[in-house]
Amino acid sequence: MPRHLTTGPAVRILFLAQRVPYPPNRGDKISTWRLLKHMGRTHSVRCLAFAHDEEDLRAAEELTEMGYPTTAVPHHGTFRRILSLPLLATGKPLTLGVFGSSKMAALTKEAVAWADLIYAFSSSMGAFMLPFCQVPRIMHFAELDSDKWRQYSETRTFPMSWVYRREWRTLFSFEQRLAAAVEQNVFVTPLEERIFRDLIPGAPAVTLRNGVDLGLFAPRPELREDNHLVFTGVMDYLPNVDACRFFVSDVLPLIRQEIPAVRFSIVGSKPTAEVQHLAQAPGVTVTGFVDSTADWLARASVAVAPIRIARGIQNKVLEAMAMGLPVVSTTTASQGVEGQAGEDYLVADDAGAMAQAICGLLKDREAAQNLGKRARRFVEENYDWEQVFAPLDHILDQAQEAHKLK
Repeated sequence: MPRHLTTGPAVRILFLAQRVPYPPNRGDKISTWRLLKHMGRTHSVRCLAFAHDEEDLRAAEELTEMGYPTTAVPHHGTFRRILSLPLLATGKPLTLGVFGSSKMAALTKEAVAWADLIYAFSSSMGAFMLPFCQVPRIMHFAELDSDKWRQYSETRTFPMSWVYRREWRTLFSFEQRLAAAVEQNVFVTPLEERIFRDLIPGAPAVTLRNGVDLGLFAPRPELREDNHLVFTGVMDYLPNVDACRFFVSDVLPLIRQEIPAVRFSIVGSKPTAEVQHLAQAPGVTVTGFVDSTADWLARASVAVAPIRIARGIQNKVLEAMAMGLPVVSTTTASQGVEGQAGEDYLVADDAGAMAQAICGLLKDREAAQNLGKRARRFVEENYDWEQVFAPLDHILDQAQEAHKLK
């Protein structure tokens, strides 16, 4: 096991993750890898996770070799989505059908006999720990999944708008039941925690923010290229697809009117056919998988986050800020970042305002540099992983004490 760094008693933690938490190359894996790594310093941790591809299966073996015993259950997304369709005739959320697994349930039951505590990341994994009230349980809401479906419903027409609204209502009902049952609910921003407390009063809640690898995402101004805009993210994720579609169709043409040489790079794995088609627009590059998003951010003049559907915190915003990049974001994308709009990043919600803000930064290099420096300083002061995870052991202790009182 990883070397224990404290002298306190080690807790046996069963960690449930929606994806194998390694390598840390996408938002959820960054968070789960950091959680696993931090808890493994002091405690004995076993991980159960879904493997979405061959890379995940190999990563589970690698984690085990690194001292984090990990069992991966293959997850066949398309097949599971088809199997979940009969749930439309019930009051159950489709999400639980998509991630339903008798094998995961059996492995969880087996591991509970070993565990002192269960820590589940995402509500779909919370379903597997719900039956086991004999041990303390912590539910880590990476985001309020139900509210994300509400936002989806507002961007679609019938019949998908109906499907998404149904998912919002049924999943929220499940989240209420889950949140009330566990000893602690964890959120990544104070805003998410406040929303949760308003929606589900009386349930325990605490904030444990995400962080940034300040060494990996460090400023490299010597690599910066003029008039180069960058967006990063997994490109089969609907909010990212919607963001890039909006930017290329509505924002980029306005920028090009003032700065014809502008370029826009969409950086991230698994681009859908729709995203790949965006590369036909002048100056647009769709990279697909890259070894390092930091290398692409280093070459950018401005990072853009035109996200219109979001919950939680956008790691892409924090990573760009850590690199000393000026960031232009929607209110939605920046709502989880506890900085000051106009001081640490710029906010623009409609196409005209976003184009104007970006053009201003591209034309005024000094203003862009100053905004980037403030962004880096803000992230250094607030989002270092060691700093943001300092409360984690206390959260684990609180959950155990709360369980004793039940």
